[in-house]
Amino acid sequence: MTVKPASDAATGIDPPFEAIADRIKAKALRDPRAIAVIDAQGTLDYAVFDALIDRVAASLQRDGVAPGDAVAICAASSAHYAAIFLGTLRAGAALAPLSPSVTPASFGAMLRDSGARTLFVDAQAAALLGAAPSERPALVALQDGAPGTPFERWLAPVGSTPQRVQVTPDMAFNIIYSSGTTGLPKGIVQPHGMRWMHVMRGAALGYGPQTVTILATPLYSNTTLVAFFPTLSHGGCVVLIDKFDAERYLDLAARHRATHTMLVPVQYQRLMACPRFGAFDLSSFQMKFCTSAPFAAALKADVLARWPGGLVEYYGMTEGGGTCALAAHEHPDKLHTVGQPLPGHDIRVVDEDGRELPRGEIGEVVGRSGAMMTGYHQQPAKTAEAEWFDAEGKRFIRTGDVGRFDAEGFLTLLDRRKDMIISGGFNVYPSDLEAVLREHPVVAEAAVVGVPSAQWGETPVAWVVTRGGETADTEALRQWVNARLGKTQRIAALHVVDELPRSAIGKILKTELRARHAAAAGARGAAGS
Repeated sequence: MTVKPASDAATGIDPPFEAIADRIKAKALRDPRAIAVIDAQGTLDYAVFDALIDRVAASLQRDGVAPGDAVAICAASSAHYAAIFLGTLRAGAALAPLSPSVTPASFGAMLRDSGARTLFVDAQAAALLGAAPSERPALVALQDGAPGTPFERWLAPVGSTPQRVQVTPDMAFNIIYSSGTTGLPKGIVQPHGMRWMHVMRGAALGYGPQTVTILATPLYSNTTLVAFFPTLSHGGCVVLIDKFDAERYLDLAARHRATHTMLVPVQYQRLMACPRFGAFDLSSFQMKFCTSAPFAAALKADVLARWPGGLVEYYGMTEGGGTCALAAHEHPDKLHTVGQPLPGHDIRVVDEDGRELPRGEIGEVVGRSGAMMTGYHQQPAKTAEAEWFDAEGKRFIRTGDVGRFDAEGFLTLLDRRKDMIISGGFNVYPSDLEAVLREHPVVAEAAVVGVPSAQWGETPVAWVVTRGGETADTEALRQWVNARLGKTQRIAALHVVDELPRSAIGKILKTELRARHAAAAGARGAAGS
């Protein structure tokens, strides 16, 4: 299926646009022996990597993939995955990187929605294929045991080159699917111009030929891609880890003298809690990044104190719009915020009726920039729901997050709009309750959700993970936290669990917690009937 170009997503591009795949070829010609990608299988220099990209692009064109078509992949991160992504772009097509962590039904829905002509899979992804469309795309196997034509046999001969495709900023770059935790995943179409904006802002963050970026989040996640593409586009090296493990990450970072990384908060938490953290030489780090989930101020402070290099937290959406950045090493007094809007990013706060609110007032965060999605793939109604227009008709993307700006223009997030609890007519923000819970010495992680209440409409219920698996008196802990909360905030029930349910990039799945509570309530009701 052909993906339509963006309408206004690539405005304000400066310096002039270049295709990312073209920049990699230029690097290969200029410095062929420089290392491009390191994975568990070995090392590829730019000459070898670029030649592999060419072979992928030529193979796709041989199979009839045309500019604007979609190609899908469902696999763990690897050098081959990277080459497939860039080869797809060089052929003028858009890649749909699919998560292997979804249900077969969600996988089938994503594959149908993408209209992909070709699907690359590894052995782990094979179990999802039962729900694939009956007329599913041609399969290419990236591992022994995976279905389809083996990758090496599928590839065009060594030395093959693709037909040249003129890539423009408004062409679709990729289709990133939302997590699907609140329904079927939505395909977020991101144009080349949006990715170019990410590459260009990377120049100010130290990306260059000497960069070594270590990545332990998957390549199907936008979190990873906002560091992956700037690294390669500026001639650096990426180290890909297919599965996160704290000690393995630290060992690889020290061994390869990593300068940059992108991690999600739960990974920072596990790294800082690693007993051997101090045994690894991390002095090569220049900049560390974080995004995708709430990043506790205390954890930021710990990273700043014990891990060399700067720390930047990004706040934004896969859909694009506005991005805030907090240079934590420059603003240690603002660690409770997500920073200020980036230059050229217009971020505002609006009320329930779409009216813009002044600084200090709480409302939904909306944003606009040169980096914005075209829309949700084949879902115009969902696209319209995600848009807000100001009085001049400018298009903004709704974040669904509730927050407020302080007097200096730093944004503090309170919660997801859908996660806000209305108890007895009062707005209760779960993040406030979670912060108090984390103050208890036995609590390592906390999540609070609203559940139905006959008396209050909704009431807060908490789940906590204890430090080192310590035992905890749940009722004593509930009373401790309620003594520190306002009357309308008090927690009705508290559960201690071994771990919180999370998505592949570390977001707490609050819908699953609500489902657990509903199932338990239903079981209690059945037992009492």
